[in-house]
Amino acid sequence: MRRSAEIERKTLEVEISGSLDLDGSGSATIETGLGFLDHMLNTLAKHAAFDLILRAVGDLEVDDHHTIEDCGLAIGEAIDAALGDRSGITRFGSAYVPLDEALARSVVDLSGRGWAQIDLALHRESIGPVATENLTHFFRSLAAGAQMALHIDLIRGDNDHHKVEAAFKATALALREAVSISLPGSVPSTKGSL
Repeated sequence: MRRSAEIERKTLEVEISGSLDLDGSGSATIETGLGFLDHMLNTLAKHAAFDLILRAVGDLEVDDHHTIEDCGLAIGEAIDAALGDRSGITRFGSAYVPLDEALARSVVDLSGRGWAQIDLALHRESIGPVATENLTHFFRSLAAGAQMALHIDLIRGDNDHHKVEAAFKATALALREAVSISLPGSVPSTKGSL
């Protein structure tokens, strides 16, 4: 059975539609109106091996905050829905990813409890049209929507683009490991449920 979910989120600020397949090949079609966010979401899908279609129309005339936040929530909620009762999953995942001088670590626990601890050590105000503070907010929204603990640490780096891309790739690889099926029919918790 495919682990997939439709993505639909509509507020007065943003309208998002699409789909997510956790057992995909890394295919992505992303349209958010924010080129750098599109690049990062394509990267996330590719390295997590998720098939992701996401179209967002947001109030970019205000700024990028609502679009980025709602994309994180919508993708997170789709991950949560696609996981169902989470039985059989590996649950935990971690990865280190370098991008030239930058090195990022991401650790995931698909615990059913949302928590994010994010340290990207970004210095620029924006990358393209995206405020760097909203990239941290994306990861927090993703963790809340997916009901997962997410820890991302920048170990070193100088270029903010490289730092962020390394963090997205590390998170993708950690998610790929965490959603994988390792104990079919078993819930990976001593509580008996997640």
